[in-house]
Amino acid sequence: MHIVHTIADLRSALAGRGRPAFVPTMGNLHEGHLSLVRTARQHGDVTVASIFVNRLQFLPHEDFDSYPRTWDSDCSKLQAAHCDLLFAPREADLYPEAQTFKVQPDPTLADMLEGHFRPGFFTGVCTVVMKLFSAVFATTGGGAAIFGKKDYQQLMVIQRMVQQFALPITIIAGDTARADSGLALSSRNGYLNAEQLQQAMALSRALKTLAQASRTGRIPLADLETQAIGQLQALGWEPDYLTVRLRSNLQIPSAADLATAPLVTLGAAKLGSTRLIDNLEF
Repeated sequence: MHIVHTIADLRSALAGRGRPAFVPTMGNLHEGHLSLVRTARQHGDVTVASIFVNRLQFLPHEDFDSYPRTWDSDCSKLQAAHCDLLFAPREADLYPEAQTFKVQPDPTLADMLEGHFRPGFFTGVCTVVMKLFSAVFATTGGGAAIFGKKDYQQLMVIQRMVQQFALPITIIAGDTARADSGLALSSRNGYLNAEQLQQAMALSRALKTLAQASRTGRIPLADLETQAIGQLQALGWEPDYLTVRLRSNLQIPSAADLATAPLVTLGAAKLGSTRLIDNLEF
């Protein structure tokens, strides 16, 4: 695996190697990331991963400084997954000057749910992804990028950004990787102690229960969502949201939609000091 740190070196390393398949990460890699790398190998001539903890998508009170950096382990895992090229820019490499030009996503998609509770988050995500896309694809004529479904709203925002800017990039969605318990794999699971890891399964169970109840149409959706939030609160969680939305645009479904439309439940909640997210398509 070839490791580069600057955009110029990345482009030089990609020269003449065909179309990249790209997996952007913030490091602290787990099986979910590695499954995306394995997917990438099926969709390009050269498999590229990046590791960059993006300051722009962290709010002032969030865990940028304490976010786990596990460089040696990450490199070993990527090499074992047969990643060809790792782009690991320093902050000064990717942001050599203050990033005053930013990508502002469509507020009808980005200002709800995660965007409501983490204002500015998707601006930071879109800005760094656009810059990474430029670094990887500007001289290759396009390629593919792989994002996980666990960050469901983020995946949709990136898909829309690529569509609106007519970028020559195919966005491929990777299924959420889960532990045997059903817990969605996340870098932030490392913050949980053994007892909390057991308790963390309650989020995916709550989303499954909400999905099943919403299809019956017997109780108004808003009431079901309130019940789901209350049940998590009773277990000691601090939920931001548990909700059912249309898969197509994340808008609130109508009563008719609840019967047959493709839907997704999405949830975000704190367990102790750790904020977890999950979703379930149905």
